Amino acid sequence: MNEYENLKKGEQGAWISICAYLILSATKLIIASVGQSEALRADGLNNVTDVIASLAVLIGLRISRKPPDKDHHYGHFRAETIGSLIAAFIMMTVGLQVIYETIQQIFAGHDEQPSLLTAWTAAGAAVVMYGVYRYNLRLSKRINSHSLYAAAQDNRSDALVSIGAFIGIIGAQFGAYWLDPVAGFIVGLIICKTAYEIFRDASHTLTDGVDEELLDQVKDTLKQDTDVKVVEDVKARLHGNQVLVDATILVDPQLSVQEGHDITDRLENSLADEHGIHYAHIHIEPYHEEEK
Repeated sequence: MNEYENLKKGEQGAWISICAYLILSATKLIIASVGQSEALRADGLNNVTDVIASLAVLIGLRISRKPPDKDHHYGHFRAETIGSLIAAFIMMTVGLQVIYETIQQIFAGHDEQPSLLTAWTAAGAAVVMYGVYRYNLRLSKRINSHSLYAAAQDNRSDALVSIGAFIGIIGAQFGAYWLDPVAGFIVGLIICKTAYEIFRDASHTLTDGVDEELLDQVKDTLKQDTDVKVVEDVKARLHGNQVLVDATILVDPQLSVQEGHDITDRLENSLADEHGIHYAHIHIEPYHEEEK
C-alpha cells in the first residue's frame, strides 16, 4: 500500500537526522570542553536529546509499517505519533537540565573567555542543521508524515540554537563573558519550547483532534455530488499519517441498494483524489422533504 511506502521513505529522513546529530553532538561537546563554552556545551547536549528523539521517531515509523493484525485492525500507524510524544518528554527533561545548569553558571559569575573555535563550530553546525531541516520538511510534506514534520521543526530549532550559541560566544570575545552562559540558558528555553510544541501536536492527534478546515473541505466535496441531498454529519480523526472519515448523508429514499452503493463508491473516490483520504465510512439515510 502507498502509505507503507511513504513510511519507509520517512525513515530516510530520520536516519539523516540521527547521523547529523551524532556527529554534531560529539564535535560540540568535545570542542566545548576544550574551548570552555557553556553555550556550545548546551547546544551539544541539545543534539544528544535530538539523537534520542530521532531514534524514537524512527522506531515509531518502523512500527507503523507493520500491517494490521488480529488486535490492530486499523494497523499500527499511531506508533508514529507515540514516537513523537516520547521524543517530547526526553527533550523537555534535557531542556530543564540545561536551564538549571546555566542559571548556576550565571549566578556563580562566569568569567572565562571561550575559544573562538567554539563560535565557528556553532556557526558550521547551524548551516548543517538548516540543510537537514530543508530536506526533512520537503520529505514530510511529500509523504504526509506528522512525526517527520515535527522532526523537521526540531531541526530548524537546532539551527537557531546554534546561531544563538554563536552570538553568545562572539559577545564573550569582547569581554561580555556573561553572554556565553546566557546563550546557553536561551538554548535551554528553545529546547523546552520545541518539546512543548511537539507534545501539543502529538497529544492533539492522539485525542482524535482534527483540523476543522479539513472537515469543511470534506463537507464541500460531499455536497458537490448531485445525488447527495444533505450532508448531515462529518467526523474525522488522525491515525498516524492517515485521516479516517465518518460521514452521514441523506439521499433519495427511492434509490436502490445498488445505486446507494455506487454513490458511496463515487464519494470515496472523490475524497481520495481531492484530499488524499483513503479511509472513509459513508452512511446513507433517506431524505424527506420535511427535513429541508
